[in-house]
Amino acid sequence: MAEPSYTPPAQEDAATPEEPQRRAFGWCAWHEGHAEGVRLIDVIEQGSGSGITHFACGPCRTIYGLVPFADR
Repeated sequence: MAEPSYTPPAQEDAATPEEPQRRAFGWCAWHEGHAEGVRLIDVIEQGSGSGITHFACGPCRTIYGLVPFADR
């Protein structure tokens, strides 16, 4: 019996010229609506229980001068 062979795909996350880079889709806390390309802006930690996170879309980041958490 032949064993099945598996060839892992080459760099699944890498964008190719034919395929644009994947962007996050979520809730923008600034314009209070769904948007593509949201980035984490702020994390509010609490002593007990879950904290709060604020995400913003590209246009709101530009308008309000927001810096993504990962870029600080």
